[in-house]
Amino acid sequence: MDKMTIVTLTAPRSPAAEAYRALRINLAFTSLDKPLETVVVSAPAPNATKSQVAVNLAVVMAQAGQRVILVDADLRRPSLHQCFDAPQEPGLTGYMLRQDGESALTLAETGVPNLYLLPSGALPPNPADILGSQKMEQLLTHLKARADVVVLDAPPVTVAVDASVLGVRTDGLLLVVQAGHTRRDHIAQAKELLERFHVRLLGAVFTDAPEGGLLSGY
Repeated sequence: MDKMTIVTLTAPRSPAAEAYRALRINLAFTSLDKPLETVVVSAPAPNATKSQVAVNLAVVMAQAGQRVILVDADLRRPSLHQCFDAPQEPGLTGYMLRQDGESALTLAETGVPNLYLLPSGALPPNPADILGSQKMEQLLTHLKARADVVVLDAPPVTVAVDASVLGVRTDGLLLVVQAGHTRRDHIAQAKELLERFHVRLLGAVFTDAPEGGLLSGY
């Protein structure tokens, strides 16, 4: 992923950027009683637009004045450090290996006001165990203390249990469905898995709609 995919920065007046702003507002309306503090972004199956949605959603939240921390919780195929030209380590897994608590938490600058990045760190052999650990709960507590909202980019739901494990610990999960790519049976499988883990499904984001369609190309 490169910076050109951050349409909310490169083309802020485009229909796609406007769609991300609408997404932010829609998410706000799903949680009027208790504002969302932690949101997981995932997809039913491998999806080229999943991480783009996480990044652009985080950007529009920051542009709206919220203090946002974007977390690369895809410990299998991380990409967010490349998007922002940030070092991959120490990141999330570096924090997990340290014993000095919040002082070991290193966030990267993104160049976007109000937006900070926690990269993946070195890839572990057991991602689901790390994301489901008590220390992950502590990490989320530290992140929430530093930000208004934490956006976590997670692996696809049907590929690994990681997204479901994260979803249980957060305020909900946003499912990214890519037009012409995501299969209906994968969507059904993902929904069933999330229900089994009692993950709150916040909704779905439909990306790559045909140009001239109802979503004006997004």
